[in-house]
Amino acid sequence: MTTLDFLRRHTIDTKPLRHVPYRRMFIGNAVANFGLQFTAVAVPVQMYVITRSSLWVGLLGLAALIPLLVFSLWGGAISDRVDRRRLLLGSSLIMWTATLGLLTQALLHVDSPVLLLLLVGVQAIGFAVSSPTRTAIVPRLVGREEIPAANTLNSTMFYAAMVVGPLVAGLLVRQNNFAAAFAVDALAFTVTLWATVRLPPIPPLNLAAEGAPRIAGWAEVREGLVYIATSPVLLLSFAIDIAAMVLALPRSLFPQVAHERFGQGAVGWLYAAIAIGSVLAGLTSGWIGRVRRQGVALVAAVVLWGLAVALSGLAHSLWLCVALLAVGGAADMVSAVYRQTILQTYAPDGFQGRLQGVFIAVVAGGPRLGDVRAGATAAVFGATASWVGGGIAAAVVAFGLAVAFPALIRYSPQAVNR
Repeated sequence: MTTLDFLRRHTIDTKPLRHVPYRRMFIGNAVANFGLQFTAVAVPVQMYVITRSSLWVGLLGLAALIPLLVFSLWGGAISDRVDRRRLLLGSSLIMWTATLGLLTQALLHVDSPVLLLLLVGVQAIGFAVSSPTRTAIVPRLVGREEIPAANTLNSTMFYAAMVVGPLVAGLLVRQNNFAAAFAVDALAFTVTLWATVRLPPIPPLNLAAEGAPRIAGWAEVREGLVYIATSPVLLLSFAIDIAAMVLALPRSLFPQVAHERFGQGAVGWLYAAIAIGSVLAGLTSGWIGRVRRQGVALVAAVVLWGLAVALSGLAHSLWLCVALLAVGGAADMVSAVYRQTILQTYAPDGFQGRLQGVFIAVVAGGPRLGDVRAGATAAVFGATASWVGGGIAAAVVAFGLAVAFPALIRYSPQAVNR
């Protein structure tokens, strides 16, 4: 085997970038995700500066959770009934407006924790609609055989932004320069608006057969939920991800731990650590598309995630903590790719929007609920117990679900005929 052949087999597959619409959306998302990390760091740090409470930081997750649960389900149903490009543009504008609101309150030094909660909630509404819509678009822009590679590219890009963004944002928030952080996000988001405008029209494939479109409502949402409830593989993949994020994610503890254990300058490294591992996993991901037992790989990755997080919570060296979180991030990257690939190849196009809505409710809502869980348990038992105990619990629950309900670990793409 030549060196070139080795690199092709073991490094990230970039073939989906040959498709111009996908490439344009990829670039727009890359720049926007970089900017979004400035807000992701600045909001909790600003909240901690105002309140000196991890519980208040955790409440940011609750403020985002409710809109995510409601609007991701509804938004996914809508994206199965209308032109997905238009829906993506409208929901992206909502997110951009919320970012401008965060910038304004920082410039005016309002210092209101309640206002921060409200703006985070508005931003979550836009995200809840735009994210499933954007993901449902991907199979229409690339070939079916390229879906795992496209998901790997998207995830790697997202986590790369989560490395660079928090490190730079950490320098700004260290000086409490929150307005500058929000300004970077607002400016970067204009690129994804441009990329969305340049997409071709993407009406759902089933509209031509059904005639005139009708407004999506509870019936469409219910159909998506029933589809998942009657598909054990999908149901278990969602359940395991909920366990991983709700129980193990220590994100809302980062401001407190940085302040008490490592020093305030460490907060950027803590926010970037998980993503560092995810990027390294993505760059060496040529093997991902060749794995046939995707369900087994998904479960193993989630168990590794929980154990790595638990060990990182015991570390009193910043760099050991970062390294262990990076291991967890690599595992999370692998599990994210397989969850998304299973969903996109298991379900037909007519259900993609609704199922992606449920997916976003889980993968975005789970971390928010995890923020609440971590902040609340830290307030009672302390940050270390909350961090370590959550990681152990996630690994145990994921393994237990896989053993008790083996449909997921038996799953392989060849076994599905839908």
